[in-house]
Amino acid sequence: MSITAKDVADLRARTGAGMMDCKKALEETAGNMDAAIDLLRKKGIAKAEKRADRAASEGQIVIELAADGTMGAMIELNCETDFVGRNDEFVALAKQVAQHVAQDAAVDGLVTVGAEGAYLATPWAFDASRSLGEVVKAASAKTGEKVELRRIARFATSGLVGSYLHFNGKAGVLAEVTGGNGAEAAELGKHIAEHVAAGVPSVAVAVDQAGVDPAFIARERDIFVAQAVESGKPQAIAEKMVEGRIAKLLGEITLLGQPWVRDDKQTIKDLVAATAKAAGQPLAVTRFVRFKMGEA
Repeated sequence: MSITAKDVADLRARTGAGMMDCKKALEETAGNMDAAIDLLRKKGIAKAEKRADRAASEGQIVIELAADGTMGAMIELNCETDFVGRNDEFVALAKQVAQHVAQDAAVDGLVTVGAEGAYLATPWAFDASRSLGEVVKAASAKTGEKVELRRIARFATSGLVGSYLHFNGKAGVLAEVTGGNGAEAAELGKHIAEHVAAGVPSVAVAVDQAGVDPAFIARERDIFVAQAVESGKPQAIAEKMVEGRIAKLLGEITLLGQPWVRDDKQTIKDLVAATAKAAGQPLAVTRFVRFKMGEA
């Protein structure tokens, strides 16, 4: 297949590699973008892939919590401009949508909605004669902009749901803590949500290694081995070296393995253990979800 200038530019944007390296990688992989990224990484030309799922969008992220902390709902309602996103009517609608989701016990976890999502057929909580999708379309007609409910999340638990919402409504987190619902559990939930929102050292993809896709780990292992061989290491030594790099990677991308953003001398796992000991309860972080405006 022919490699276009746009293909080369896209690969460069995703890897930070040079134009000629990107062109050669695409030629060697018959234009397969993902394979070209892997090839550049194996050669040591590119580091981990840059985010390619950014979207220019505005709107509001809203969180709705139960008074006793046992339920939390979060939504991302998008529009095209910040002017509309800060409009009182748009903000009020976003809050109503969050309340709608909070009342819907059928929602458990993260649901991607988008322009054609099945969830849009849900009867509107404030007027069952209309669907949620009709309410969103009406907002689009009124504002003259594309209005879209990108995603929603709802956690209900016997423990507590911690939350964090950035002051400008552009980022939000829900975190479920189980094993207790006292003051210590509430404080832990708050700390976890803040940490996940910060995304340090990187945005966590799972609570622990059990939640990481095995295919992702296998892919990274292959790339690390190829990098070591490319640098001159024998295959056997390269394969032994790689386990340390995999462990380091998992520490960076799993929540429990990350150094706590408030005190990097302890990991989140340490924080959970210390809080559980102080509370005298088997506190644990079981799941979390993070929304950031403009990121899928």
